[in-house]
Amino acid sequence: MAKSSYAIVAKDLRKSYGKVDVLKGVNLKVERGTMLALLGPNGAGKTTTVRILATLLGHDGGTVTVDGYDVKTEANAVRSVIGLTGQYAAVDELLTGYENLVMMGRLYHLNKDASKRRADELLEQFDLVKAGSRVVKTYSGGMRRRLDLAISLIATPPIIFLDEPTTGLDPRSRLAMWDIIKRLMSAGATILLTTQYLEEADQLADKIAVIDGGKIIAEGTADELKQRVGKERLELVLIREKDFDKAKKVIDGDGMKFDAAKRTISVALDGGAKHLTKILGELDAAGVGVETLSLHKPTLDDVFLTLTGRQSSAEETNDEDEDNKDKGGKK
Repeated sequence: MAKSSYAIVAKDLRKSYGKVDVLKGVNLKVERGTMLALLGPNGAGKTTTVRILATLLGHDGGTVTVDGYDVKTEANAVRSVIGLTGQYAAVDELLTGYENLVMMGRLYHLNKDASKRRADELLEQFDLVKAGSRVVKTYSGGMRRRLDLAISLIATPPIIFLDEPTTGLDPRSRLAMWDIIKRLMSAGATILLTTQYLEEADQLADKIAVIDGGKIIAEGTADELKQRVGKERLELVLIREKDFDKAKKVIDGDGMKFDAAKRTISVALDGGAKHLTKILGELDAAGVGVETLSLHKPTLDDVFLTLTGRQSSAEETNDEDEDNKDKGGKK
């Protein structure tokens, strides 16, 4: 039987801790060979979702399949096709990077020679060859994250879960991780990424799902989500304050904002370049001088703030605490 075009499917996924409903009917589909970024504030349910998909946590309702296997009844089959990099590097600090990789290869039932070959390949791929003979406790945060991701790829899984893989990394290390993730995508991997970094989702993901309060509240490409927030805006700074009222009459556009003291007028552009040309032409004809102009497109920051509109609630904090409890109390 031919496999579905979707590598990951979650329908009406629910999870509660006592009286706290953490997931309230999450629906997700991830096409094969693409990346879906699960974006949301702390405690919104991102990690809980990933842990259920990766068979590390049971769910109370709904159905979940990964590569066509049911996570509840076919957990072993699911584990054979996935790799997982969690928020915390799961490496043995007393072993070298090479030893960590060989050990994991053996746990994946590779023979000794195959484990060593795979370790060498991954150290090369993740730029850890020189550090491979050092014990992991001497690694920087970025090196540990790269090693952790390498370990999750020991068995070359077709489906990869990345749960906030760049949290706590400096900008240089984050860019290095992005490069590695892009290479995995170009090789055909299916990736579910959770992140709080809006730029990360914008740069990497084919589609983005915004989760808040245990529900998916929006889904689409980055451009589709940005269009939901609003149109591109034109911001003008006039040369002369006395032209301000005249400029307002000429522009008179959708959602116009202005500040007379700063000589600024902002308006949404309905027709892109044509609307911009029309406004500038009419201002020139009216004798209104423009000192500067700038165009501002909606960003994922705007999307995030518009859709979620708040900080983590007590319920979200409970979700985060329960996630940490499942991890052995790590914070």
